[in-house]
Amino acid sequence: MLPEPTARLRFRPMTMADLDDMTAVLSAPDPVRVDRPARSRDDAVRWIEWQERNYAAHDFGLWVVETHDGEFVGDCGLTVQDVEGTPHVEVGYHVMPGLRRHGYATEAATAVRDCAAAAGIEHLVALIRPENLPSQGVARKLGMHVERTAHVHGGSALVLGMRLHRAS
Repeated sequence: MLPEPTARLRFRPMTMADLDDMTAVLSAPDPVRVDRPARSRDDAVRWIEWQERNYAAHDFGLWVVETHDGEFVGDCGLTVQDVEGTPHVEVGYHVMPGLRRHGYATEAATAVRDCAAAAGIEHLVALIRPENLPSQGVARKLGMHVERTAHVHGGSALVLGMRLHRAS
């Protein structure tokens, strides 16, 4: 499974060849997520290994997102997340700081949402910290709404979700 290219973006599986780019995006300062410590190169190695396991187990994970010219934008895709004991398929993403606020997250996440629907996934969530208003905006543009608040990854998160329907 791989999302269809968009007007500006394309997707591909993440590999260790992406280590420098993934280290950069994962270690970038995030003014909204003051609780998130900077991630190291070793963390990026583990992140890529996690995606490789996701691809093998689920036929999805977070994919590298790049422009059609090959510029690295970040990652976006699907992962299975445990939300208080229940597994949910989540759409998630990271965008390089200099490329934020250009619509890339919404464009990539829309393609991922459509890919999930085409694959028969029936319910999609986004787990977002209450203070992360930009990511909440992306989720709402996808058609998600707040379903509840949950304790996830050591903190409080909004669970935004939506039902998906296969295109006929």
